[in-house]
Amino acid sequence: MPICEVKNVTKTYGEGVAQVHAVNDVSLVIDNGEFTAFVGPSGSGKTTLLNQIGCLDRPTGGQVLIDGVSTDNLGDKALSVLRADKIGFIFQSFNLIPVLTALENVELALQLSGTGGGREKAAKLLADVGLAGMEDRRPNQLSGGQQQRVAVARALVKEPSLIIADEPTANLDSESGENALQLMKDLNERLGVTFLFSTHDQLVMDHAKRIVVLKDGKVVEDKVGAGAATGAV
Repeated sequence: MPICEVKNVTKTYGEGVAQVHAVNDVSLVIDNGEFTAFVGPSGSGKTTLLNQIGCLDRPTGGQVLIDGVSTDNLGDKALSVLRADKIGFIFQSFNLIPVLTALENVELALQLSGTGGGREKAAKLLADVGLAGMEDRRPNQLSGGQQQRVAVARALVKEPSLIIADEPTANLDSESGENALQLMKDLNERLGVTFLFSTHDQLVMDHAKRIVVLKDGKVVEDKVGAGAATGAV
């Protein structure tokens, strides 16, 4: 069963002459274990489409299924439960809580989702992403690349089936971006976690195993990415 199906999804803003189709009748199937990038110019609809898949927003029309579950008739509470159970998020601004340590930021994700494991599980994830010994540092004591690794650990700690990453390298230098992508690709290949990116970054496109190109809210190209040649799941 695919981790995600998008069926004729449309997202419309405004009315009358001001109406804009941010996503316009898009249909896609995302299989388990994909490492896929949504690309296109600003205003192409890639982030809006990610928000529909991540259940952060509701489509105006069409249907989104996550792991076989249709989201169109779910209430807000049920959508929150689905997000907590199935989906992790990595944001370009990291969105770490500045007064919490790296360990506490990751542990908080477990507490909010109601998932067990606590500090031991959070510490293991930080070690897995190369931050052993930095558990007690706050975000302002970490580099941008290290903060992104905390964000990756936070997304993974709930053991989601799908991770959505919106411009995850936008605030990183090229070396940190490469390191973050290698980490995510390793987790994708080793654990089978599905990653969906929105990006302008050629570095992300070079690592992606599938590239979906959007323009004016429509999919105009769906192709195998260069990353597929370096090891598929």
